Parts: sequence; C-alpha cells; structure tokens
Amino acid sequence: MAKASSALRSRFLPSPWPQSLRADLLAGLLGAVLVLPQGIAFATLAGLPPQYGLYSSVVPCIVAALAGSSRHVVSGPTNANSLALFAMLAPLAAVGSPAYIELALAVTVLVGLLQFATGALRLGAIANFISPTALLGFTAGAAGLIAVHALKDALGLALPPGPSAADVLRAALTQAPRPGALLVAVVTLGAAAGLRQWRRGSPFMLIALAAGTLLAWALERWAPPAWQLRVLGPLPSPLPPFHLPGVQVAQLPQLLGIAAALTVVALAQSIAIAKAVAARSGQRIDANREFLGQGLSNLVGGLFSCYVSCGSLNRSMPNLEAGARSPLAAVFSALLLIPLVALTAPVLAHIPYAAIAGLLVLVGWTLLDLPRWKRLARASRQELAVALITLAATLTLRLEIAVLIGSALSLGLYLHRTSRPAMRTMGFNRDRADAHRPFVVVAHTPDALPECPQLKLLRMEGSVYFGATAHVANQLQALRDRPRPQKHLLVMAKSMNFIDVAGADLWRQELHARRALGGDLYFHRPRPPVLAQWRRDGFLDELGADHIFPDKRRAIAAITHRLDCDTCRRCTVRVFQECAELPGPGCTRD
Repeated sequence: MAKASSALRSRFLPSPWPQSLRADLLAGLLGAVLVLPQGIAFATLAGLPPQYGLYSSVVPCIVAALAGSSRHVVSGPTNANSLALFAMLAPLAAVGSPAYIELALAVTVLVGLLQFATGALRLGAIANFISPTALLGFTAGAAGLIAVHALKDALGLALPPGPSAADVLRAALTQAPRPGALLVAVVTLGAAAGLRQWRRGSPFMLIALAAGTLLAWALERWAPPAWQLRVLGPLPSPLPPFHLPGVQVAQLPQLLGIAAALTVVALAQSIAIAKAVAARSGQRIDANREFLGQGLSNLVGGLFSCYVSCGSLNRSMPNLEAGARSPLAAVFSALLLIPLVALTAPVLAHIPYAAIAGLLVLVGWTLLDLPRWKRLARASRQELAVALITLAATLTLRLEIAVLIGSALSLGLYLHRTSRPAMRTMGFNRDRADAHRPFVVVAHTPDALPECPQLKLLRMEGSVYFGATAHVANQLQALRDRPRPQKHLLVMAKSMNFIDVAGADLWRQELHARRALGGDLYFHRPRPPVLAQWRRDGFLDELGADHIFPDKRRAIAAITHRLDCDTCRRCTVRVFQECAELPGPGCTRD
C-alpha cells in the first residue's frame, strides 16, 4: 500500500513538489488559454455548436490525464477526429441539429467502449510497431502542419472553415497579409522564442501571449481599420452538462461501425502523439494504460456532452514546452478553463488569434528536432527515406494513415534486412601461430591463412525463417557448386537466433546434399530454441547428436578425423593444428 502511494505521489507530485506544482499550474493556465480558440474551431469542423468543443476540452482531458500513463499528453478535440466525425455523421442527420448531436454523443460512448476493450485485452503491443524513425517523420510532419495552419491567423488570411494545409499555403501566396495580424504574431513569436532561450524557467508562453494581447489592444484603439485583428470574442460556458445520448436501438449497428473506424483514428493519433512526446521527455509509455485512459475519457465524456477526443499534439507539445512535470498540468488546464471563461471572459475576449498562432509556430519549430535528422542522415539512408516518406504522408494524408505508412515501411525495411542474414567464412590469421589463435572473418582479414580444402567454416548471423530461406539456400548452393567444393560444412550457429519450420527444412535439405557429395554437416553451439525446433520436427535425429559441438576447437578436432585421407595426404595447406596428425589412424598408411 505504501509503495503504491509513493508511486502515485511521484507521478502527480514529482520532487521537489512545490516547484512541480507551480510549473504544472502555469502550464495548465497556458493550456486553458490555448484551448479556447481550438475547442471552438474544432467543434465547428465537427458540425457541432461551439460549446461542445469546450465541453470536450474539460472532462476527457481530466479523465485521460488521471487514467493514462503519459505525464504530458493532453487530450481533447482534434482536427482529424472532428473532420472524421463530420464526414461519417453528415449523411445520417442534418449537421448541427439535435439528432446530429445525439448521434455524435452516442458514437463517442461507443468509441470509449472499444478503446477501453483494446486496453483491457492488452493489445497495446501494436504500439511497439510504430518505429522511432517513422515517429521522427510523423513528428516533423505534424510540426509542419501546426505551423502551416497557424499561418491562417498569423497572416490574417480569409479562408472558409476547415481549410487544408494546401488551402492555407495557397492563400498565403495569393493574399496580402493583414499588417496587424502579422505584427502581433511576430512580436508574440519573438517574445516567446527570446524568453525560451534566455529565461527558460519562466512562463515564456504566457508572457508572450500577454504581450501579443496588449499589442492587439493598442492596435484596436489607435491603429487604422486595416490593422484591426480578429479576437476570440464572447465565449460560451465550458461547464459540461450530464446527458444520456438518445438514439434508436436500430441505429446502433451502423453507429458501431462508425465508432470502430473512429477508434482506429483516435488510437493511432493518441499513441503516436504519446510516443512523440515521450521521445522528447524521456518518459516510458505504457500503451495498454494509454488505451484504457483514452477509452475512459471518451466513455465518461460521451455522458457529459463531449464528442470524440484523443491526445492532442497542439496541446501536448505546448504543455511540455511550458514546463509541465506531471499529469496535473492537464487537469489544471481543464479545471481552469471553467473559471477562466466565467471570471475573465471580457479580458479573454480580446486575445487575438494571431498571438496564439505565433505560439503555435514556435511549437512547430521546436518539434522539428534538426539534430536527430542530421544523425539519421549519417546513420542510414534507408531509414532516412522512411522518415521522409512518413513526413510527406503526414503533410498530405490523414495523421493515422501517415503513422500506418511509416510503420509499414519500417517493418518492410526490417524484413528486407532480416531476409538476408550474413554468412561469413571463418579462418585464421597468418600472424598468430600460438595455440589460442582466434578465428577471424576471412573476407575482412587480408593476411588470413588459406581455407581447408575439405572443411568450410561458416558463421551464421541472423534468423533462418521463411523469409530468409531463399537467400540462405542460394548461398549454400553456391558453395556446393564450386569446381572443388568443400564437402564438409561446420556452421557456427551461436548467432542464429531463430528458425521456423521452413528454416528446419532448409537445413535438412543441406544435410542431404552434403552427404550426397560424400561430406557432412555440423553445427557449433546452436541456441536452445533452435535445438528445440530440431527435436520437434525430427531433424536432430537425422543429423545425429555427435554432429553438434559445444566449442569450435572440439568440433575441428573431431571433424578433421572424418576427412578424406587421400586429400589430406596431398594437402599443403595444413591450416588446422590437428593437420600435423593427419592422415588419421583410420587411413591406410604407406
């Protein structure tokens, strides 16, 4: 009990807790301010009245923070969820009508049930297949999206609701920016970036937002009309009312199908965002607990007039950048939203969208992580290509599709690599004549001794599974097809981590081929799982237990006495120390 209490305290009040509490409170205050325009905008995208965006920024945010595993992820309405919900429900009811709202809330409850079931069944392991390389591309693409969409308000562009990134860029190139919006965005961005650089411990985002708001207020009073800015204006109450969604039972099968699709969208976003945030904060993420937390947040949220929510990149990264240290920052963000709107609505109404856009541009820049891109470019061109393709997919496709593409490419790259396990010829260094001379890779050793004409030493590095059998079989066939093949083969199998049925069949075929040549097949230190597989399918009985050796020198000592006597008499290589005793006692001596 004491251990659980200590773990709970360290999660919500990390040491030193007074400073942690202050940092979370300031980050929560910034989060409450930032979510105001986002919540309203996303609700509009979803076809719902503005207040539903604020409702969805309160209850799901609190529940997901308390029940999830991430310290910094903030949940709430997102662009992707809003658009997906609108696209799926628009054919079923008039957008914004009471019937439409009921359908949205019912779907949210169903999404919560499916997400909770995913976590309860411990299917969070699917998150392990989102590779760090794909995540780097996704994060950079998301940074670009955040910055591009922020241009709409930073430049004061005239666009319809829910514009795509391409629409924003097109408007940025064709429309003249509003000078007031551009000035406020630049001042806010400059203040935030400067304070972040030189006073990192300060609440730089809140200070910058206040500076942008004061500048906008001054422009509103003294600047000409062309310099006027768009501000938040009057805000609806964010206090979410309890409400049981009312839908007909006959609609549930159709709504369940919609909920299943939205579950995939929301979970893919949530886990990708949680891992992206964790990569920057150094925290480990429990995917199953994240799924449970997201499920509970939608299940409870659907009963309190909230629509589908998930981890929000637009809120999570500012939360981390603002210095949040525990999930209490997300809780404070949600709780502060209610009194913030109620008590300071006249002041908040003057916050300009351009100032918020300036902060989001800074968040987008910090997400790029250029040093990691440089390291990746030096380390692997193939993985760099995966990251770049994921980045492009994030910019042009839906977020969850981009994550799936990046993960599929990473898995494909892994399968390509493992389908060609290394098979290295081993030998001895000419300069080492002592009894303990080490084995060396012949191809990497210019002064290696010649190979024995009868015994091939081959080190396997990698798994021999169905995807790798073609490559391994071709390499083994090439060894047998030489004009004067080495009929005996000793496989150093310590690094052969895994075989399946196809891999066992390949070694059976090699055994038959070697014996047909008049030679044999031997193994040095195969791993226990490999031996277990060979026992199950009978290969070990065919091979013979005396063909498996615990160390290389004992293997060579035994195999050299099974070599062809006439060949040994004529041999001038004599690479093994045992060659001094050859031909062996089983040979007919002159």
